[in-house]
Amino acid sequence: MAFPRGLSRPQLPGRAVLRVELLAGLVVALALIPEAISFSLIAGVDPKVGLYASFTMAVTIAIAGGRPAMISAATGAMALVIVGLVEEHGLEYLLVATILAGIIQVLLGVLRIPRLMRFVPRSVMTGFVNALAILIFLAQVPYIREGGGSGALLVLAGLAIIYLLPRLLPAVPSPLVAIVVLTGFVLTVGIDLPNVGDEGELPSTIPLLGIPSVPLTLETFTIVLPYAIALAIVGLLESLMTARLVDDITETRSDKDREARGQGIANIVTGSFGGMAGCAMIGQTMINVRVSGARTRISTFCAGAFLLALVVGLGSLVAVIPMAALVAVMVLVSVSTFDWHSIRPATLKRMPNSETLIMVVTVVGTVATGNLAIGVGLGVLTAMASFARKAGHLLDVERVLDPDGTSVLYAVTGELFFVSDQELVDAFDYANDPGRVIVDVSRARVWDASAVAALDAVEQHYARRGSKVEITGLDDHSAELHEHLSGRMAAAH
Repeated sequence: MAFPRGLSRPQLPGRAVLRVELLAGLVVALALIPEAISFSLIAGVDPKVGLYASFTMAVTIAIAGGRPAMISAATGAMALVIVGLVEEHGLEYLLVATILAGIIQVLLGVLRIPRLMRFVPRSVMTGFVNALAILIFLAQVPYIREGGGSGALLVLAGLAIIYLLPRLLPAVPSPLVAIVVLTGFVLTVGIDLPNVGDEGELPSTIPLLGIPSVPLTLETFTIVLPYAIALAIVGLLESLMTARLVDDITETRSDKDREARGQGIANIVTGSFGGMAGCAMIGQTMINVRVSGARTRISTFCAGAFLLALVVGLGSLVAVIPMAALVAVMVLVSVSTFDWHSIRPATLKRMPNSETLIMVVTVVGTVATGNLAIGVGLGVLTAMASFARKAGHLLDVERVLDPDGTSVLYAVTGELFFVSDQELVDAFDYANDPGRVIVDVSRARVWDASAVAALDAVEQHYARRGSKVEITGLDDHSAELHEHLSGRMAAAH
């Protein structure tokens, strides 16, 4: 077959890459099953709702998403958002909220809102990663306690397999081997340990396309809209943060706008097939990317496809997998996800105290609430306050008195905004200056109404003493802002 000039034949992945992607997808699918079930229980819906969501989210995002190899499915953060809606109005309203959240996400992607992610500081990202690692580990503690001593020993055996096998057989996926070996051992010896089947009943049929059975009224819209907005924001925040993390790990770039649209499309499809809202799962993504070495959309698609095949076609076999085997995989994910370098004494000594504080606030906020979106929000707010405090103290005002004493020049350097406005007003010697005052702001920039009000206040202070003020050196942006607002701001200085 001849291809048009300028176009090359599509490159299919080689056997080695395809094997890595398929096995990675299988490992992720096995780890997804108990988590999807537990998230369904958190939301107060049947386990199949979370399992169907994990299938449709993964398969759809593999095609429509902007970050190859990232896993999207039902998540705990999204489950927490919808608890109230399910309790008060039931599953059908949840499906409507999921579809509406998807529409909102598509619109946000079209408007390129995800580009605002560049304003999330590195310290918040570090806190996000560390908090997630802690949450992943804490989620495994109940399973370890439930399994008792035998379960704990099994987890240790699984970790030994996962860590040691790659040294002997680097081409073999050690997490999958650990799951198979531990399952076989438990079945052979006959140890009574919690298994996947204990988490909930697995569905026996594939999801079917349907329309939520709710009245199409304004009342319905007002009920689901607040939940849909919350789902859209929380889902996008977690997905874009995860995409940025995968970008760093793989040293590649992703299309954040496409990812936002893809998340929206995936949620629309999920709600239409009876699933709960979902987003990117950083824990499963780390299994896929960091542990299993996957790099393409094939692994994401296979994770969804394998999940459905396992729960529908091989449900009885999957049900006997001991939770200890999956706990071992998730503990590995937790340890490998945590940024250990960030808490080394040498790092903390070099790092500015404000950066460490931002990281700590993000971690504590996330772990305390169990919600990554809240933790990241607190971290960003702390970073903004820290930046404003630093920028406000970078203002410098130099006074130069003319030799004949008839005029004085004030050279202003720095950023003029709501944090530095009072510092600017206090920098002038109103009582002792001559009748002509020149304020040179050529090395400064006026950012907001507070800065304009501060300049007006300076003029008013001198006017009361009969002095005249000339403001020079305004750049185009500052001049336009000053022209529009000067004289229209209430005196507050």
